[in-house]
Amino acid sequence: MKLPDFEAWAVFASVVEHRSFSGAADALGVSKATVSKAITRLEARLGTSLFHRTSRRLTLTESGRALAEHAQRIRSEGEAAEEAAFESASAPAGIVRVAAPLTFGISHLAPVLADFMTLHPGIKIDLRLSDAFVDIVGEGIDIALRIAELPDSSLRARRIGPVRGYVVGAPAYFDRAGRPRHPADLATHACFVYTNTAMPDVWRFRRAGGEEAAVRVDGPIRTDNGDAMLPALRAGLGIARLPDFLVSEEIAAGRLESVLDEWSGGALGLHLLTPPGTLRPARVEALIDFLSDRLKRLCAQALL
Repeated sequence: MKLPDFEAWAVFASVVEHRSFSGAADALGVSKATVSKAITRLEARLGTSLFHRTSRRLTLTESGRALAEHAQRIRSEGEAAEEAAFESASAPAGIVRVAAPLTFGISHLAPVLADFMTLHPGIKIDLRLSDAFVDIVGEGIDIALRIAELPDSSLRARRIGPVRGYVVGAPAYFDRAGRPRHPADLATHACFVYTNTAMPDVWRFRRAGGEEAAVRVDGPIRTDNGDAMLPALRAGLGIARLPDFLVSEEIAAGRLESVLDEWSGGALGLHLLTPPGTLRPARVEALIDFLSDRLKRLCAQALL
């Protein structure tokens, strides 16, 4: 059996990341024809099409989606092996692609990244901030930070620390509508729904002693960004469940009030995710170690 066509696998991973042959060609510093030939060669070897090609769009086939993770791992481990060979002679260098939630990325991650780049001037950061779900493998992300209860997946996950959540509203809202004493009371309140969760309309709680509660909520706002809720919260239009880093200053200033403090919202935590595989480039390992240390300290200080 012939050796795998490692170059074609790496080219495939780059096309998946950039979502076009021309984008992959630019990133790799080769011609578009070279990229096209590599993909054709790989498809012929595998006996299956990897992409649906039209004049307007390039999309993965079912086979392509199933193999994209393998391609990304082959490319990443190849990069890691080469970097390991040269690591003793040079400092880590290159691009690290990082994805994080929008508000957390601006308020907490960006300052940490600035410190990291000061220590590692050869490393460049491609930072992508969004509250939407990010396909780490498909988009070529090296490191993703997520604040959630994580479902099972093939991704490698490291829990950095807990993130406290609060049920909050304006004092004027609670004066008018009443303060909930039990999670079940939320069913009669105007609750803002954060949609980037598996079951956004169901809020689950637990308190010391093991008692659990789940309540279906509804209200005038549904959004995939917690910041977007704050003006309506301050205006007294309802209640939201939001993480500490979004509402701690609002609570301290008296603009918002937290309720149900004896109930926790579950195993919410800050997680660092990476694609599958055991080998990573030195630049990625350096950033993982740095973020783990710095963000763990923030969690310990209850700043998140």
